[in-house]
Amino acid sequence: MRLKEIQRTAHQAWSPAVHHPIHLALGTSAQQLDASFNTTAALEIFELDFADPSMDMELKGSINTTNRLHSLVWVNFGLGENGSVGRLVAGAENGTVTVYKPESIIGSDPDSAPDSAADAVVGQSDKHTGPVRALDFNPFQNNLLASGANDSEIYIWDLNNFNSPMTPGAKSQPAEDVSVISWNRQVQHILASASPSGKAVVWDLRKNEPIIKISDHSNRMHCSGMLWHPDVATQLVLASEDDRLPVIQMWDLRFATSPLKVLENHTRGILSISWSQADPELLLSSAKDNRILCWNPNTGEVIYELPTTNQWCFDVQWCPRNPALLSTASFDGRITVYSVMGGSLAPQQHGTVDKISSSFDSMDPFGTGQMLPPLQKPPKWIRRPVGASFGFGGKLVTFESPKQVHLSQVTTETEFLQRSRELQTALQTGAFNHYCQGKIQTAKTDAEQDIWKFLLVNFEDEARIKFLRLLGFNKDDLELKVRHNTPSLKSFTWDVLQRLDDADAAAKTSGSVSPADFFSQTPKDTPFQIPVTCDTDGLISQALLVGNFEGAVDLCLNDGRYAEAILLAISGGEELLKKTQQKYLSKQKNMVTQNWKDIVESCELDNWKEALAALLTYAHPEDFAHLCDTLGGRLESEQTEKRSLQACLCYICSGNIEKLVECWALHRDCSSPLGLEDLVEKVMMLRKSIERLRNSEVSVQSPVLAEKLTRYAGILAAEGSLSTAMAYLPENSEEVRRRRPYFCSSSPGSGMPPIMPSPGVPPTGFMPSTSLPSGPIAPPSSQPGAPVPMYPGAIHNQGPAPPPMPGAPYTPMGAGYPQGGPGAPAAKPYPPASVPPPQTGQYSRFPRYIYVALIELSLSQLSPHILNGLHEISRCVAGQDYQRGLEVHTQIVSSSNFSEISGFMPVLKMLMTIATRLGV
Repeated sequence: MRLKEIQRTAHQAWSPAVHHPIHLALGTSAQQLDASFNTTAALEIFELDFADPSMDMELKGSINTTNRLHSLVWVNFGLGENGSVGRLVAGAENGTVTVYKPESIIGSDPDSAPDSAADAVVGQSDKHTGPVRALDFNPFQNNLLASGANDSEIYIWDLNNFNSPMTPGAKSQPAEDVSVISWNRQVQHILASASPSGKAVVWDLRKNEPIIKISDHSNRMHCSGMLWHPDVATQLVLASEDDRLPVIQMWDLRFATSPLKVLENHTRGILSISWSQADPELLLSSAKDNRILCWNPNTGEVIYELPTTNQWCFDVQWCPRNPALLSTASFDGRITVYSVMGGSLAPQQHGTVDKISSSFDSMDPFGTGQMLPPLQKPPKWIRRPVGASFGFGGKLVTFESPKQVHLSQVTTETEFLQRSRELQTALQTGAFNHYCQGKIQTAKTDAEQDIWKFLLVNFEDEARIKFLRLLGFNKDDLELKVRHNTPSLKSFTWDVLQRLDDADAAAKTSGSVSPADFFSQTPKDTPFQIPVTCDTDGLISQALLVGNFEGAVDLCLNDGRYAEAILLAISGGEELLKKTQQKYLSKQKNMVTQNWKDIVESCELDNWKEALAALLTYAHPEDFAHLCDTLGGRLESEQTEKRSLQACLCYICSGNIEKLVECWALHRDCSSPLGLEDLVEKVMMLRKSIERLRNSEVSVQSPVLAEKLTRYAGILAAEGSLSTAMAYLPENSEEVRRRRPYFCSSSPGSGMPPIMPSPGVPPTGFMPSTSLPSGPIAPPSSQPGAPVPMYPGAIHNQGPAPPPMPGAPYTPMGAGYPQGGPGAPAAKPYPPASVPPPQTGQYSRFPRYIYVALIELSLSQLSPHILNGLHEISRCVAGQDYQRGLEVHTQIVSSSNFSEISGFMPVLKMLMTIATRLGV
C-alpha cells in the first residue's frame, strides 16, 4: 500500500532504527535532470507522520550542496550524544565524500540561512578520483565507513579521524569502477566489493588483502547490486543489470564455483536490491521492467509485487525502524513510501483525494482505495520472538527461537505438594500413627489438634478409653477424686449396711431379713450408737428400729441416697425391692434404662462431651454410629465454627466420612489448595482407620467428597503429580474419561485398567447403595511408591447385611466402624465351616453346655454379628476345635459391647477351657 509520496529526483537514506520519529533524507541525484533543467543540488530531511492520512511528507530542514550525489547513507555514529541523531554521509559525482550532522540540517532553511550548509558539514574528503557510487557502514563498529569509486578505489574511513582513510589492500587488476560495496553482517572484518563487469571481491581487513573472488562465467553479469545474507556469514547475492541476464544470483563462499541459487522473474535488467534485516526471507528488487518484486530467497518464489508507475525505480530500501515500510526512488522524479502489510486508502477523507488518486497510474487498481493483498507469508517481525504455552499436567512449553524449544514442569503450590507427598508416604507405608502425631505437633489451633488426636486414637489400642480421656473422663483420675472427696461414712445407716453382707446367706434362703434377726447379728463387743435425731439419719434409724423398711427406703430416696435405698430394699423383701427399683428408674430414666436416643436428642449441647462419653461406654454397637451422628447433627445445626468442629469429632467417632466432609466443607474454606489438602488428609486418615478395623476396603458415596476430590486431583495434575491425581478421581467419572489419555501418556507403566462404563449405569463412586458385601474383600495390592486409590474398584454398601448363607464366612458388619465401635481390632473373616449354622430360634444343634449357658437368654435380642459368632463357636465345639472356638470368642468379646455379652460369654470361655484340658 502506498503511504507517502513526494516529487523529488534524489537518492534516499532512512534514519537509523533507534531514531524516532522516522525521518527520510533525500540528496539530489547525479546525472539526472528534470523538465526545468535545474542543476542545483540539495540535501533534505523529511519526517514521516503516519497518523496524517495525507500523502505528504513534512520537510524538517534542508541545505544546499555543491555537488549532486551518487550515494547516501545515514549512520548511527554518535547517536544521542549532545542531541546527535547520527551522521549523514554523501558520495558526490566529483569524488567527494562529505559527512553531515542531521541535527544541524533539521530546522535549516537555505533561503533564510545561507551559511547553514557549512555548519552541518563535520568532515569532507576528496581522496577519490571519480564518482563515489558505493557507500556502506560497518554494522558492528559504526565509526567505520567503506566507500568505492573509479579505478578500483576502496577506502575505509574512521569517522573519528576522517582525514586518514585506509585501503583494504592492493587495487584489483585490471582497474574497474566499484559499483557497490557491502560489509558482512556477521563478521565485522569482512568486506565485499563488486564492479559492473560482474566480478565480486571479498576482503579480509585483518590481512589487508582479498581472500576470494567470484564471477559469472557467462560474462553477461553486469553487477548493479550486492548484499550479504543477514544471518548466514558465507552467503551473498549479486544482481545483474544486463537485460540479457536479469537475474539475482545467490552465492555461498563455501562453494564459490557457481551460484547456489538463481532468482529469475524480471524480464529486464535489475537496478537495485535491498535485503530486509528484520526477515532474511524478504529480498526486494527493482528492474527496468517497471516491477518491484519481493522474493523469498530460500525458495526463489516471488511472494509480493508492489504497484508501481511506468517509470524505472533505480533505488529501493527497507526502513530500519519499521520493517514493514520501504521506499522507492524512480526516474520520473518520485520518492514513494509503501507498506507490504496491505490495507486500504478509504480512510483518507480530505480535500486532496482527487490529487492522491491521480498520482496513481490509470492502470493501477491500488490507488482507488481497494484492498491490497499482503505478503503471501507472514513476515518474521510479526512472529512472536518468544512464546509460552501451558499444557496438561503443569507442563510449560517455551521457545526463544525457532530452533530452541524448552519443556519444563511448573509448580506453584510447593507447600501443597509437600503435604500431599507426606500423605502419600503415610498411606503407602502404613505409618498412620506417626503421621497423625506429626499433625498434632504442627497444628496451629487447639481445635485442629483435637481432631488429629481423635484420628490418632483410631489407630491405637484401647481406643474407647483414650476417647474418654480426650473428652476429659479419666477412670484413674476419677477414682482418686472419689477417694479424696468421699467423707467418712460412720452414720448409723452405713453401719447397718455393712452388716447386711453377713446376712446375705439368710436373705437368699428366706428372701427377707426380720429386724430381730438383723440386729441379732451385731457384735456385742463393738460400741454401737443409735441416732434418734430429727435429721435424715435419725429418722432412718428410727424407721429401722420399728421395722419400717419401706419408710427408711423412702427417706433414702428423698435424700438422693440411692445406694442405701436399694440395699435396704433388698432386706425389706422382693416387693419392696421392685417398688424401689421403679422409683429409682423414674428418677434416672435415661442413664439407667439406656435410652440413648433421648439423651443425644435432649441433652444440653454444652454437655456434648458427657453425652458422647456415655455413648462410648454404654451404647449398643448397632446404635452407636447413628447416635453419634445424631449428636453431631445437633451440634452442626448451631452453625458456629466451634460447634462444627465438635460435630466433626462426633463424626470421627462414628466413622461417618460423608458427614465429616459435608460439615468441614460447609464451615471451612476448601477453595484453596491448602484448604483442600486439610480436608483430604482427615478423610484419608479416617478412611484408613475404618479399613483397618474392617480389614476391607471402604468406598465413600458422597457427591460433596467426589467434587472436592476431583478438584484436589485437578490441582495435583496441574502441579505434575498425575499418577497421584488419578488415584483420587472417582473411577468412571467424566473427568477420568476426559483426562485419561493425558494421565496415561504422562505416567507410563501405571498399569491402570481401561475404564469402560456401561451405558446407563452411574459411576462406581456414586452408587446409591448403602451396604457392604457379606464376604471379605482383600485390600488392594500396591507397588512401592504407588498412590493409594481413594475409590476401590469394588462397589461397597453400608446398609443391613443380608442373612448369612450356609458356609459363608463371618465378618462383623455395620455402618462406619465395625461392631464394637472405634478401637475394636480388625475383624478377621472365619473360614467357611462344613456344618451349616442353625437358624435363629433353633438350639438343638448347640452342644449341651452351650444350651445351658444360653437357656435364659433370648437369642432374638442379640445382634447379628454376635449370633453368627455363637454359631461359629458351636461348629468349632461340635468338631472339638476348642482352640479355634476360643479365638472366635476373643474376637466377639473385643468387637462387642461387653454389657451385651457379659451374661454368657465368660461361661462359654470357662467351658471351652475345661473341655480343652479334659480333651473331651
